[in-house]
Amino acid sequence: MASKMNILFICKYNRFRSRVAEAYFKKINKDKKIKVKSAGLIKGNPLDKNQIELAKKFKLDIKGEPRGLSSKLLKEQDLVILVANDVPQEVFDKKYTKKLIVWKIPDNLKTEEATINEIIKPLIKKVDGLNKTLNKEAK
Repeated sequence: MASKMNILFICKYNRFRSRVAEAYFKKINKDKKIKVKSAGLIKGNPLDKNQIELAKKFKLDIKGEPRGLSSKLLKEQDLVILVANDVPQEVFDKKYTKKLIVWKIPDNLKTEEATINEIIKPLIKKVDGLNKTLNKEAK
């Protein structure tokens, strides 16, 4: 990839889906010119300890304070990926968002392992696909 690229993963509260996508992308990304962050449309409450532990089974660190979305943060991004089925894409004004991709990953407020896996596995698959696409574009 010739130039720097900023990617932002967004979900409703930045408590799980966007954090998992960010952590997994950071884990697999080899191109240091690509920087990723995550945020929530609304800054959420602190993360659930069970979700943090289940993410660790995938070797993902999602600890930290949830981040809320701002117009400044949006303007800094080259690519915004909405990883939520419960956030309308119409909220994202084109003057703040250069490129928007929507992955309709369902939220689940339950913390059981099987339920969390239903969120993590599709996210990993989507992030893998994104990473492969970006690597092809870089060549």
